[in-house]
Amino acid sequence: MTSLGRTDLDVSPLCVGTSPLGSMPGLYGYAVGEQRAVDTVNAVLDSGTINFIDTSNGYGTDGSSEKRIGLALRGRGGLPRGGVLATKVDPDPGTGDFSGARVRKSLEESLERLGVSKIQLLHLHDPERITFADAMAPGGPVETLAALRAEGLAEHLGVAGGPVGLMQQYLDTGVFEVVLTHNRYTLLDRSATDLFTTAHQNGIGVLNAAPYGGGMLVKGPETQQKYAYGERDDRIAAAAVKMRNACAHAGVPLAAAALQFSLKAPFVDSTVVGISSPARVAETLELARLKIPASLWGELEALVPSPSLWLDPPKGSK
Repeated sequence: MTSLGRTDLDVSPLCVGTSPLGSMPGLYGYAVGEQRAVDTVNAVLDSGTINFIDTSNGYGTDGSSEKRIGLALRGRGGLPRGGVLATKVDPDPGTGDFSGARVRKSLEESLERLGVSKIQLLHLHDPERITFADAMAPGGPVETLAALRAEGLAEHLGVAGGPVGLMQQYLDTGVFEVVLTHNRYTLLDRSATDLFTTAHQNGIGVLNAAPYGGGMLVKGPETQQKYAYGERDDRIAAAAVKMRNACAHAGVPLAAAALQFSLKAPFVDSTVVGISSPARVAETLELARLKIPASLWGELEALVPSPSLWLDPPKGSK
C-alpha cells in the first residue's frame, strides 16, 4: 500500500475504475449486466491486492455504476476494513447544471446509491465543462466541496479531469489534496509528466487513469483506432504498432508494458484501470506481475510520438 499524498488514505498501486460497470455501450462498445458488475466488485474486494475503487455520479444511466457498487457493498455488510472508495460530483444529467447546489445534490445521490454515510475521496469531475471563474465563484462548486469536507461528508477532495493546465489551476487553489487525469501519462503520451511531478513534490496525491489510452494499448490500433476516445493523428497508431512489435520481440504483451509504465512511475500513487468482469481483475493483476526486461523500456522510450501529437502538447513543441 502507498500513502495517497498527504492524506491518511493508504491505497493499492492499482485502483479499479468502474465506468464500464455503469454499462455504457455507446462509449465502450459492449454492455455490462447488473450481476456481472456486482461480481466484478466482489472479485476486486476479494483479490487481497486491490483496496481502491473509483466511481462517479455520472457513470451510466441514473448512476448505475454507483448503484451496482452499492449492491455489492450491501451484500458484504459494507466496505471492508481498509477499503478506499472514491466518487465524483457531476452536473445534472438533464439540465447540465453544475452549481454549488448541484454539487451537494450529486454527493447526496452518491451516498444513497453506495449505501455509505460519507465518502473518503470526493472529486470535482471534469471541471472543463464549466469556466474556472464559475467553479470558484462564491457558493459555487469548489466552495461547496470545501463545505462538504468541513461537514464530514467527504474526508478528502480531489480534482479529476483532462487538460493538465486546468488541473494545475485547481491544485493552485490549495483546496484539493489529490489530482487525477487520464490518458496523459501513457506509453504514447506524456502530457501529465510535469503536473504529476510537481503535485507529488507538493504532497498532492497522484492518480493516473487510463494507462491503456482507451484501449489502443491493449487491443491494438487495428481494433481500437481511437486514442483517449477520439480520433488522433495516424502517427499515434503507428507508434503503438511499433511498440507492440518491440514488446512481442521481448516476449511481453503490450498491455503489460502499458500498465507497468504507470505502476513504476515514482510520482504515481495509484493507477486507475477500468475493469468490467471478474476475469479482467485476475488478468490485470497478472499483467502487473509479469517480468519485463529492463532493456525494453529504452526501446519503448525511443518510440514515443512527438510531443506535438500529445493531448496537451508542451508550449513550443513541434
